[in-house]
Amino acid sequence: MSSRWDLSQAQRLDGQAALVTGANSGLGLATTRALRDLGAQVILACRSTTKADDAARVLMKESAGPAPLVVRLDLEDLASVTNALAEIEAIAPSLDLLINNAGVMAPKGLESGHRQLWANHLGHVALTAGLLRRLTANEGRIVVVSSLMHRRGSLDPEHPLAIEAQRPMDAYGSTKLMNLLFCFEADRRLRAAKSKVSIRAAHPGNARSNLVANGIAQAQPGPLKKITGFLGDHAAQSTTRGALPTLRAALDPSIPPGAYLGPSGPFELWGDPVPVKPTKRALDEALAASLFDASLEAVGKSWNP
Repeated sequence: MSSRWDLSQAQRLDGQAALVTGANSGLGLATTRALRDLGAQVILACRSTTKADDAARVLMKESAGPAPLVVRLDLEDLASVTNALAEIEAIAPSLDLLINNAGVMAPKGLESGHRQLWANHLGHVALTAGLLRRLTANEGRIVVVSSLMHRRGSLDPEHPLAIEAQRPMDAYGSTKLMNLLFCFEADRRLRAAKSKVSIRAAHPGNARSNLVANGIAQAQPGPLKKITGFLGDHAAQSTTRGALPTLRAALDPSIPPGAYLGPSGPFELWGDPVPVKPTKRALDEALAASLFDASLEAVGKSWNP
C-alpha cells in the first residue's frame, strides 16, 4: 500500500452513483466535486436545498458530467431522514458510494448535545441502515467522516447515547468517537454476514473548513491549543487536501474494510492520506456493540446487510 495517494490514482466512476451528506460546502463540496470529476452521478443530501442547488450549479459550470441531484436531508429530524430515503430510492435505485460527511460542531443553546447527537451520529445511522439494500447490489462502500476530536470523546458504556449533559465541545468529541465505534462495529457485522458492502472511516486533519479548523485547537492541551489555533488560521491545508482521506477510503481498492485514514503529517494535522490509529477507546468492542444496538433502537432501524 503506497503512502502517497491522490486522485490521479483513482479509477473512473462513470455509471456509478455517490451520495454525500453536507455536500453544499467545505469538505463535503470538495468531496462531491472530486467524485463528479471522476464521472460519478453525485447526490447532494443537504438540509438546505437552496444551498445545495447553488452548489450543484457551481459544479455544472466547473466540468461536464451528469447533472447533480439534490435531496433534502435534515439529519436532526428522523422524519426528514425517512423522507430522504424514499426520495433517494426514487432517483437512485442503486447506489455505489455513501459518504457520511455532514455534521455540526458545538452549536450554542441548551439543545447543543441533542443536536450534535442527531446531526453527527444518529441521523447518519438511520440513513446508512436505510440504504444498505441499495448499496449491497453494487458492492458499495460507506465512508464515515470522523475527526481528531474523537480523542476528546467520552461515553458511558451503560448509556452510550447520553451526552446531552456534556459541554458542547466535549459532546462534539463524543459524537466523533461514536462515528468510529459505529464504523468499526458495522465492519465486524458486515463481515460476519458476508455482506458485499464495506465501511471505512476517515478524518480530514486540519483543513480550512468552517466546521473543523477551530475545533481541533480546542481538543489540544496547554500550549498545543494556541499553537494549533494559530496553525488552523494560518497553515491549515485546503478543503481539497482535507477531503483526500475520505476520497482514498472511498476509492482506493488497497484500503481494507474497517480502516481509518487521516493525514500523514505531524499530529495528523495535514499531509498525504494514510491509515492512522484511533484512540484505544475507539477500539473498545464492548462499547461499540452497546452503542451500535442503542443507536439502531433510537432511530427505529434494523441492520440487514
